[in-house]
Amino acid sequence: MVKVATYFAMTLGAFIFWQSMDKVHVWIALHQDEKKERLEKEAEIRRVREELLRQNKEREDSLA
Repeated sequence: MVKVATYFAMTLGAFIFWQSMDKVHVWIALHQDEKKERLEKEAEIRRVREELLRQNKEREDSLA
């Protein structure tokens, strides 16, 4: 009886462990995706800002 209870407990523990690891992997993947999207947005903002600054400088140079 103790062997059966031990086997059941170990099986249940392994199942819970694998389920929690699966959730951890999903959480990590989501956060990596969010970080990648944020970095892409920041890079796009930087590109647009540099382009606008360049256009503004060209406009000032042509007026001067």
